Amino acid sequence: MTNPLIGFQIDPADLKFVGHDLERPECILAEPDGTLWSADGRGGVMRIDPDGTQELILQQGLAANTASSFEDRLVNTLGSLPNGLTFDKNGDFLIANFGTDQVERMSRDGATSVIIDNVDGQPFGKANFVTRDSKGRLWLTVTTTMNPWTDHVKTNSRDGYIALIDERGARIVADNLCGTNELRFDANEKWLYVAETTARNITRFRVEGDTLVDRQIYGPSNLGGFNDGIAFDAYGNLWTTLIMADRLVAITPQGDLLTILDAGGDTQALAELDKAWEEGRVTPELMGACGGTACPWMASLTFGGADLKTVYLGSLQGTNIPYFQSPVSGLPLIYWNE
Repeated sequence: MTNPLIGFQIDPADLKFVGHDLERPECILAEPDGTLWSADGRGGVMRIDPDGTQELILQQGLAANTASSFEDRLVNTLGSLPNGLTFDKNGDFLIANFGTDQVERMSRDGATSVIIDNVDGQPFGKANFVTRDSKGRLWLTVTTTMNPWTDHVKTNSRDGYIALIDERGARIVADNLCGTNELRFDANEKWLYVAETTARNITRFRVEGDTLVDRQIYGPSNLGGFNDGIAFDAYGNLWTTLIMADRLVAITPQGDLLTILDAGGDTQALAELDKAWEEGRVTPELMGACGGTACPWMASLTFGGADLKTVYLGSLQGTNIPYFQSPVSGLPLIYWNE
């Protein structure tokens, strides 16, 4: 079978949009009935029904994010700032909170409890993304332990890690990672893939019980940008967003890189950021100068729709959710058929 992504590209002008007045819709969850859920920078989750009706559900008992602007929030992650989302088996939200630096459970009416906020008695650092496996275990990425976290991008520090959370608590199962971001299992949960955003590559580990072994870079060693969200399609392509470049690319099973969407903005600003990364002098100001308008600071992708062929794009600066139709279905996430 020919790879359905070969020769496939989306023009930014052909994107459609759903939702309005969203705040930092970094991570999107789609349900089979068409309902969308978006992480919200005000400290909760936005529900978007198939008819377009919206409802913001704030986390109860947590302080709302107090940053007054995107630039302020970029450095000062104060209060609740939901980042990575997934569903628990009973339909509650599991939240990696980039503001509170903990993993939380939130019911669909906003009732929130802390699952865990430390590993071996030490604070996590910047909790970025959480997912679960078929055994009911949680896997958490921590981007960096630096405070403010933006100091990490100046130095490409390798203080990120992956933590496994089960009935024994949390323990680090992979470290020495650079800007640890989204992580996904393959279809059989034999390999765990993680975005090393500041290293600009995907790393994968073979899952052996409750350990991760056989670490290796998957695909190109430099994807051409800061890769953020990742997701598999049913063919085996691993899609990833390049935040700030606002590009969506995919790594084929053969390791080739395909560009699916390029919605970037100021090419000169992006070139200056890329040069600064090569020289180890990235700053929030250089980062902030980049990004387009269709999906500013493209951060994640989610397959949805009844056939899992609708691709929804999350972003850090957008106020709505762009989407388009893919020629191939996404690999169903663990909650899709529960």
